[in-house]
Amino acid sequence: MCVTGGASGIGLGVAEAFGQFGANVVLLDVNNAQLADAKAALSRKGINATTSKVDVTNQHVVDASFAAIFAQFGRIDVLVQCAGITGTTNVSTHEVDPQNFDLVYKINVKGIFLCCRAVLPYMMKAKYGRIVNIASVAGKEGNAGMLAYSTSKAAVIGLTKVMGKEYAETGITVNCVAPAVVRTPMVAAMPAEQVKYMTDKIPMKRTGELDEIASLVTFIASPKASFTTAFCWDATGGRATY
Repeated sequence: MCVTGGASGIGLGVAEAFGQFGANVVLLDVNNAQLADAKAALSRKGINATTSKVDVTNQHVVDASFAAIFAQFGRIDVLVQCAGITGTTNVSTHEVDPQNFDLVYKINVKGIFLCCRAVLPYMMKAKYGRIVNIASVAGKEGNAGMLAYSTSKAAVIGLTKVMGKEYAETGITVNCVAPAVVRTPMVAAMPAEQVKYMTDKIPMKRTGELDEIASLVTFIASPKASFTTAFCWDATGGRATY
């Protein structure tokens, strides 16, 4: 299985969960140093991971990386896409920097599209595949102060629905997960007032845990979830119930 943004946060948590099930884990990330640390952390837990430095916004790099992964393992059964950024937060729309808006979309939306585009031919040949994209409750409801992030995650939900329907007869499922705030390095870097705003909206009055998200992702990517595609799974502690 391949996981983008696999060097930290939800991506690393997902990689560990799959590794515990005996999967061949490939971590894809743009940060070489974090990839090395992640590989070492997994190794200490008995999980042997392969790493690949990948800029998900670069089509040629993405295509070449997945071609190399396929050549090494002979198949790509699962792709989990966790690569993403929040961009500048705690700002109103009129304060949003257009360049920052473009950067968020480039990573959060174009990156997911390019990676899906790269792996789908391999999955189609195998007549089997699981793609799980990490969206956000912000894409369902919108978080004030997070215009770029919220709209990019809404786009992730939309592209997941399209692809799920397009490949529904091929043995490939495409789903996404919309978590509420989860304690990750990305969230830790956000302003405290922005994190409080998001946490206060959760009926459970707490953040999500990495293992809670990872457990859901492993189920969605399993053969047992074979009759669900183009769906946005909730992981919000009761915030979103639709």
